[in-house]
Amino acid sequence: MSQRATATFRVTGWDEKPYDEIEGAAKLTRASVTKTFAGDIEGNSTVEYLMTHRADGSADFIGYERIVGRVGERSGSFVFKHEGSFVDGVARATCTVVQGSGAGDLAGLSGQGGFELAHAEEYPFTFDYEL
Repeated sequence: MSQRATATFRVTGWDEKPYDEIEGAAKLTRASVTKTFAGDIEGNSTVEYLMTHRADGSADFIGYERIVGRVGERSGSFVFKHEGSFVDGVARATCTVVQGSGAGDLAGLSGQGGFELAHAEEYPFTFDYEL
């Protein structure tokens, strides 16, 4: 039976560096990001993003995020795969649990969440999951 978790997260660190740039072409960057979650998801995470930045300021990104903490009443860790875009100042992403990545009481976790946000101190996050 599917359950829904609602939480918020804060970005506590963002270190982004270009790894491939060509004059007149899209710029490729890598970002190491840390976050904290509160609510139905509580804990800390690390994310590695690979991004393609276009001249118009938009971008596409993929990434992997390990969350260590709890979902509902269960503790452990798991990994999200992120796929998203940044257009007109808003980031939108789908986050899917990587099959087999759950550990501790979160072993067997599956599900998908996402976010749609502009720059803020705290961001809402919704996650539909099964254990």
